[in-house]
Amino acid sequence: METKPLTGRFRADGRPVTLKEYHAAGGYDGLVMALSMHPDNVQKRVQDARLRGRGGAGFPTGLKWSFVPKTGGDKYFIVNADEM
Repeated sequence: METKPLTGRFRADGRPVTLKEYHAAGGYDGLVMALSMHPDNVQKRVQDARLRGRGGAGFPTGLKWSFVPKTGGDKYFIVNADEM
């Protein structure tokens, strides 16, 4: 079974970067920042950045996130992880 590194980064010799190296180089800094922000601000940043999904339609990610109801209660996030 083929495996892919989670970081998506490689050294010059083609070996994948380790998680420790990725973290030391600033990996996950964006996640740490996003977790410190209000969810509405994260969604606005994603929308302003014009990020798009990696599926064939290239649907705007920030717009998709705006469809999540703002009401209380449990919410579920469904992901098509095949687009990695």
